[in-house]
Amino acid sequence: MNVICIEEKAFDNLLDRMFKYVQSQMDMNTSDKWIDKKEAKRLLRIKSDTTLQKMRDEGQIRYSQPQRKHILYDRDSINEYLEAHAKEPFTDY
Repeated sequence: MNVICIEEKAFDNLLDRMFKYVQSQMDMNTSDKWIDKKEAKRLLRIKSDTTLQKMRDEGQIRYSQPQRKHILYDRDSINEYLEAHAKEPFTDY
């Protein structure tokens, strides 16, 4: 077993940095209603830009296009899409 000793001040500094990092990650994942392509693909668990464009073109998810090449996706509509396609488990009675 290895034991690592650090000064109390260094330990407190490490904890502060860790809490700030965790908080920033939580804020980033839940705060924005409109998300970019990368985040939309992550939420949908897809890798293809073409699949995301197809979903957009078919009206399966909402999007906004504030500039010609800048497309944002509605986080809520992605969650609604996933819920609408969720399958209930089989139950035996």
